[in-house]
Amino acid sequence: MKQISILGCGWMGLPLAKALIEKNTRVKGSTTSVDKLSVLEKTGIQAFLLELDSKSVPDALPAFFEGSETLIIAIPPKLRGKNKDYSDANSNSFVKKIANLLPLLERSSIQNLLFISSTAVYGDANAIVDEHTKPIPVTESGKQLLAIEKLLLENIRFKTTILRFGGLIGKDRHPARFLAGKENADNPEAPINLIHQDDCIEIIMKILETNTWGEILNAVTPYHPSREQYYTQKAVELNLVPPTFNHSHLSTGKTILSDKLKKVLDYTFIKTHL
Repeated sequence: MKQISILGCGWMGLPLAKALIEKNTRVKGSTTSVDKLSVLEKTGIQAFLLELDSKSVPDALPAFFEGSETLIIAIPPKLRGKNKDYSDANSNSFVKKIANLLPLLERSSIQNLLFISSTAVYGDANAIVDEHTKPIPVTESGKQLLAIEKLLLENIRFKTTILRFGGLIGKDRHPARFLAGKENADNPEAPINLIHQDDCIEIIMKILETNTWGEILNAVTPYHPSREQYYTQKAVELNLVPPTFNHSHLSTGKTILSDKLKKVLDYTFIKTHL
């Protein structure tokens, strides 16, 4: 029976773990919450309490890696609250926390690594974007993610695949709720670049099943209506107050293509209209 370690059993990692267990795969999963340990264990996950640090290695990390051939890192950089100053110079840097794992990771049984990144690495490119487009991130999270991508891809001790997800949506998570009732929202004509949780899970499963390593893949549903069209329609469907948009400035925004992913994985998106 295969075994996989998932660093971060949250919104993405937990349903992924469940899908893997259903496929008869042993899963070691981490959480930073003591209360959530029992939730993971009831799912059949061997649960670990792990809080990443830039200066020390969690005591449980060797056991978390042990026996697993593949590691999935599914933890977003925390850019709110006390950690909102998350620059590279900051001791809480996400880059430094991941870098701190590497010496132990290099000595472990891990041979393959899947890093969940984001299309935020492309910044404000006003163009059609694919994996050949040079990433120029403008947000701190985008900058941190790109730095981690580089760090992992350059390591020859394991094979890394980078999965750059667009905006994440699901049954309990829809960006229309954040824009509901907002006035003078920017970029009404900019295209959306979203992906449903169901597709996220299926794409990861496909990567694992096909042993697709050493790749950089964009993962965005090939459905790009304008922000105004999409969020107005979704607000109505969800019985929310539709946002209003500012048309006094020219809209700018990127359209992110997932053609490479569809070809490499022979993948057909499940949720084509989000």
